[in-house]
Amino acid sequence: MLDAVAVLRGQGVGYALVGAMAGSVHGVVRASLDADALLSMPLSALTGLERTFQAAGFQTVLRRGDVDDPISSLLELRDQFGNRVDLLVGLRGLEDAAFTRAIEVVFEGEALRVVSREDFIAMKVFAGGPQDIADAANALEVAAGSVDLLLLRRLADRFGRATAASLEALLASTE
Repeated sequence: MLDAVAVLRGQGVGYALVGAMAGSVHGVVRASLDADALLSMPLSALTGLERTFQAAGFQTVLRRGDVDDPISSLLELRDQFGNRVDLLVGLRGLEDAAFTRAIEVVFEGEALRVVSREDFIAMKVFAGGPQDIADAANALEVAAGSVDLLLLRRLADRFGRATAASLEALLASTE
């Protein structure tokens, strides 16, 4: 992830770590075989970014989502050691302010941008799988009342009625 972040910084691309790496920051530690990040950039610039990563020595696969896919595009990166990073662009329902709410966490001497706890929980509830809901519940429990519930509910609403309803059920079960 550190090598990928160096390329993103060099290109001036905003990012925020999500997935298991963000989970570990928010108290949800579990194993993962890859790192995930959301990118703040127009879809039209993704092909150029892919070429930049290729020039930096990464193997790449660019996937475009269809009209029903909640993720517009995914750029998969692999390095010479088989490490994998998934860069996501265009998550439906995500507001641009998620990138300004991201927090900085130092890892191996480098400052990395990680989604806020509220964005993390809302995205996990939106993903909706059993592990995602468990991750959201654990993040709420670890937060011990320090979650901005108004913000969290607003973020869940952006992902749709089903996400908002799932969040309310989760909040009721964790009280």
